[in-house]
Amino acid sequence: MTKISLGFSTCPNDTFIFDAMIHQKIYTEGLVFEVVLGDVEELNNKALKSELDVTKISYHAFSKIADNYLLLDSGSALGYKNGPLLISKHKIYPDEVNDIKIAIPGLNTTANLLLSVAFPNATNKKEYLFSDIEEAILSNEVDAGLIIHENRFTYKAKGLKKIIDLGEYWEKETGLPIPLGGIAVNRNLEKDLQLKINRVLKRSVEFAFENPKSAYPYIKQYAQEMDEDVMYKHIELYVNDFSRELGVDGRKAINVLYERAIALGVLPEMNEQIFLT
Repeated sequence: MTKISLGFSTCPNDTFIFDAMIHQKIYTEGLVFEVVLGDVEELNNKALKSELDVTKISYHAFSKIADNYLLLDSGSALGYKNGPLLISKHKIYPDEVNDIKIAIPGLNTTANLLLSVAFPNATNKKEYLFSDIEEAILSNEVDAGLIIHENRFTYKAKGLKKIIDLGEYWEKETGLPIPLGGIAVNRNLEKDLQLKINRVLKRSVEFAFENPKSAYPYIKQYAQEMDEDVMYKHIELYVNDFSRELGVDGRKAINVLYERAIALGVLPEMNEQIFLT
């Protein structure tokens, strides 16, 4: 038995993907997992310190740890029409974004990277836990907020308005899926072990697709306030064929995101070998 430290969030897409492997519902090839749960920015910060063998990671944060980690081919969150939204209480036009105060769900989130690529001069930002951003807008602490996860299903009911869908912006600019989060494996692990982890993860994703209700108790444990319909909408939005394997388009989307961010000076140059092969 080989113990692997594994970090992921309590969001339904993550608990859905990882349920089968951590609960030994599939063949894990002798791997057992020591689970570390945290929100996206907590996990990003742990990865920056190389604390975990395997972790969910924002693609933004990955650019800062590429010397120490590789991206696995399975488990990623990419897709179409599922990007972060910039929203506000009062009508704000895209050409006003550079002059407003914006709540973001973490400096190292891919949401913030996409915002920086779309609006490189929008620098008046304040970090919040992603679930507190709507309230920060409603209480006038900020002029606008960058929302991710299930908040895209709830903001309209609170009277908030969309300024721009950064997913639509990205797709229009590139024609590629939006790279949001991936799974990183520590470069210090043996190559055979890295490949084994990727195989087990792919098996876990495939089990989830084939048995979507199997993970329900585990998902619900961490999403108690979310009704089942919203929970599975969330999963449908972020878990797809790119989660099974990145493929050519998935890898291209990640590379293009980094190339554009580096060209704008938003990111520094980084390790060119980023995928597990």
